[in-house]
Amino acid sequence: MTPVRAVVVMGVAGCGKSTVAELLAERLGWELLEGDGLHPATNVERMSAGIPLTDDDRAPWLAAIAEWMRERLDAGRPVVVACSALARRYRDVLRRDDVLFLHLSGTPELLAERLSSREHHFMKSGMLQSQLATLEPPAGDERQLTLDIAEPPLILVARAASAL
Repeated sequence: MTPVRAVVVMGVAGCGKSTVAELLAERLGWELLEGDGLHPATNVERMSAGIPLTDDDRAPWLAAIAEWMRERLDAGRPVVVACSALARRYRDVLRRDDVLFLHLSGTPELLAERLSSREHHFMKSGMLQSQLATLEPPAGDERQLTLDIAEPPLILVARAASAL
């Protein structure tokens, strides 16, 4: 099996993607991308207004993340990416033999609680239901690891690092 050189930390809003991705990248010494930073301004405006993104909205964003990953991986630089990657068709854009999808999963109640305590983030808690409806957890034929977000972030990072 091809060694993992990229981890996409995925899941719905409030699952801790950014935190876990940052801690994992630090632990591994890999380059980090917060995928939200590559959203076009129109996507941020839509989400800030509580309007769910369409596949057409997501396409250029996912392409930009895939290109960012490709450039670094082709240069021999491993990466950790925080990206929702909710549906298989989205993950297919990011998929390579050396990519692992780290799915952070939690109950709707825990996710809603976390979102309600967020400040200064464009993703509003009202959009959780649309994200949960869009979510297609990784299937058995996808290179993935699913972890329960009821565990503290440092435990999740330790488990992910151990699995790598």
